[in-house]
Amino acid sequence: MRKEHFYINSKQEGERLHCVKWVPDGSAKGVVQLVHGMIEYIDRYDEFAKYLVNAGYVVYGHDHLGHGETAKTPEDFGYFADNNGKNIVIKDIRQVYCHAKKEYPNVPYFLMGHSMGSLFTRKYITIFGDGLDGVIIMGTAYQPFRTALAGRVLATTIAKMKGKKYHSRLMHWLVLGNQNKRWKPNRTKNDWLTKDAKCVDNYNESPYCNFTFTVGAYMDLFDILMGLSVKKYRNRIPSTLPILLVSGADDPIGNYSVGVCKVKKQLEQQVEDIEMKLYEEDRHEILNETDKDVVFHDILDWIERHYKKSNKN
Repeated sequence: MRKEHFYINSKQEGERLHCVKWVPDGSAKGVVQLVHGMIEYIDRYDEFAKYLVNAGYVVYGHDHLGHGETAKTPEDFGYFADNNGKNIVIKDIRQVYCHAKKEYPNVPYFLMGHSMGSLFTRKYITIFGDGLDGVIIMGTAYQPFRTALAGRVLATTIAKMKGKKYHSRLMHWLVLGNQNKRWKPNRTKNDWLTKDAKCVDNYNESPYCNFTFTVGAYMDLFDILMGLSVKKYRNRIPSTLPILLVSGADDPIGNYSVGVCKVKKQLEQQVEDIEMKLYEEDRHEILNETDKDVVFHDILDWIERHYKKSNKN
């Protein structure tokens, strides 16, 4: 196995995306593209990527704008773009897809998004779903249109007063500040991520995980959530595209499974092949949970089953 770091152009003029590729020693039987979540970076998926590589898959991923090594300076953390940030993030996912497709044009292709990445992935498949053989949606959220609209209005109001690059404590508290309530008294502010204390500590100590989102990025995020709640957009997902929903049953982002079940109910109105797996007592980052070996196995098993179906077609 080899691991490569490289850069490709972002759709945001003047920006470059930091990308990582994990490659098996032999020929790759398929591609898995990973889309990371909010306030983290792609190299946190290293262990899972290597697991997929050992099964014969090449894995690609990138740091979003405002994240990881794509961000040029700490001042860039938590910011996408001055205009149309949500669309640029989607187009950047597409940039990585096109790069990978050029290198591996004739093998099945799977897309997997976690948390915020799952929201962008759900939007992505309403535009580019035809080019995929399967999608894994992990740690996702459900928001009614009116709730997302209220968040968008608040973020816009703050941006008008403070500018889009302003880091609002109020917005951070409203979106993420209450996630720890089920596990009081808390050991750290991020206990909600996983039961694995070492993983939580590593997250808290990372310079790439110690920032808050800008109000401009929150505007983009709420725009995505608003769009996901509109049926006419979901109806653009190819009906034959297989989808796997996975989440911790105790994930506050998914409203402790309630929101994930609502997302499944929405998607199964459009998609023929949809499965859901909830992991009891697991929190938000199931790839970093104490039972991650089970999660790894289940995701790979789903990919393998749909890889075989793709090869028969």
